Amino acid sequence: MRKNNNKFRLPKALKEQHKNIGEIGTATENTMERHFFRRLTNLAKVKRFVIGWLLLMSLLLLVGVFQFGFLRDKYQKLYFIPGGTFTEGIVGTYTNTNPIYAAGSVDSSVSKLLFSGLFSYGTDQRLEPDLAQSMDIDKTEKIYTVKLRDNLRWHDGQPLTAEDVVFTFKTIQNPDAQSYLLPSWKGIKVDAKDARTVVFELPNRLSSFPDSLTTGIIPRHLLKDIPPEQLRSNDFNTIHPVGSGPFKYDTVEVQKDEDRPELKREQIGLLANYGYYKGSPGIKRYIINTYDNQADLLKAYDGKKIDAVSGLGEINKAYADDQLNNIYSVPLAGQTLVFFKSSEGILADAKVRRALVLGANRQEIIKSTGQVLKESDEPLLSVQFGYDKKYSQQTGSLKQAQKILKKDGWKFDPAKGVRVKKGRELRINLYALDNNEYKRVTNELKKQWAELGVGVNISLQKDEDLKGTVSSRSYDALLSTISIGADPDVFAFWHSSQADERSRSRLNFSNYKSQKADLSLEAGRSRSSPKVRAIKYRTFLKEWKKDSPALALYQPNFTFIVRSPFNGFDSKGLISPIDRYSNVDSWMIRQQRR
Repeated sequence: MRKNNNKFRLPKALKEQHKNIGEIGTATENTMERHFFRRLTNLAKVKRFVIGWLLLMSLLLLVGVFQFGFLRDKYQKLYFIPGGTFTEGIVGTYTNTNPIYAAGSVDSSVSKLLFSGLFSYGTDQRLEPDLAQSMDIDKTEKIYTVKLRDNLRWHDGQPLTAEDVVFTFKTIQNPDAQSYLLPSWKGIKVDAKDARTVVFELPNRLSSFPDSLTTGIIPRHLLKDIPPEQLRSNDFNTIHPVGSGPFKYDTVEVQKDEDRPELKREQIGLLANYGYYKGSPGIKRYIINTYDNQADLLKAYDGKKIDAVSGLGEINKAYADDQLNNIYSVPLAGQTLVFFKSSEGILADAKVRRALVLGANRQEIIKSTGQVLKESDEPLLSVQFGYDKKYSQQTGSLKQAQKILKKDGWKFDPAKGVRVKKGRELRINLYALDNNEYKRVTNELKKQWAELGVGVNISLQKDEDLKGTVSSRSYDALLSTISIGADPDVFAFWHSSQADERSRSRLNFSNYKSQKADLSLEAGRSRSSPKVRAIKYRTFLKEWKKDSPALALYQPNFTFIVRSPFNGFDSKGLISPIDRYSNVDSWMIRQQRR
């Protein structure tokens, strides 16, 4: 019986299952109809709603991005940070970076970056300690005791001690080393009292002696075994220099101009000295590129091949108007003059020299440069003690100049266009460095002196060629700039001893000789009191004005143009162009938002 019941229950269950499935399907269809298909008619309304929300979200996103950018600019600023490569262009050639030899614009610049001296000039033209920590002067004013800083190091990691300082100056004193600094160090004793103390004993009082301590110190441990007569040509000076300055030597490459293969250009690469006593420099790599002339220099700057140019005269208006250019025009403690070779030739006649001075117009000459320059009318600068307006050199008096020449027997010959005396024409050869400033000055001088009846042959030369001309004194007149310094000791430029061919420096470009002037210069530099020194210099100023060994023109500016971003340069005033590096360790060229 149970078997039959089970037999009929199975079909019944299947029928109920089919019935339930049908009911579920019907319910699903009703639900889809009611909740989906009937609402499709509202899709247009939903589409507008969604688009509205999307637009609102997009607007909010844009506002957020704008607000973020605004707040970032408001609360974040650009700060200079260490790093980067800086390239400076200089007119000249690279020949010797050893500080006891370096003289040209390129050599002295590289030397200043590589080597440190006991003292250096700050941007306010004051002497400041560099490797030195302190200096004491005894009562006789003949003994100077210099104490070095702690833990000074050479670029190769070796310690820098008092023995290196003694070695440097004794090398200068050795005639076989052939340093142009020799005349300044004759008769001075230099000894190391201990590892950090150096004693300088002078034969006589010399008020300007501390200025001599700015010379870069060279390493004894690398140069002590080199014979002095071979030191000038040693490869230490060009491809293996080791100093203690803010940068250390990396490499030198010689580059050739594709259009002018005969031109040789050097690229001197330097790296930051992370062991520098002041701390790591803000620039990681410093490169100096040399150029044959200012035109090539500016072409490289315009082509963004270099970041800075130094030593320009007139500033192009386009550069001044470009806000990306940082232009620094800094007055130097120097003087631009026309030196008259007074030892021989036409200019050995003091009357002719006085006539040339009176026949020149200083204001017009300065105007011709296109710069704002300060007049200079004495062998001393107007800001120095000792300067006396009473002895200023007068110019711009053509009639008086003509009167002097006429009385001296120089008569104008219309056929020759110049004055003539006993068959000799009044013509002079004027030499100068080939740059835009000197080109304008020499042309203006030629024009002014032509009105006086004086013929002028102008020769503008490259740096190396001019050095040879100056060394041999192969000129009648020389337009040049000298660095006088903060102290008014101009012994090196006007004392008779500095005209001697045996003198290493021979900075007396006029070959000027005057016993009275010599005695005055000697007396002035051997006193410490500024008032007393000023009195002692009066005789020199009087004789210099009377003898007219040169035509004083103006105090030069040093112009430095750097492309932004750039920070850290201090432009209060410089003693010489290389003093622009007095705080080079603080320069920075990279920026970052914070």
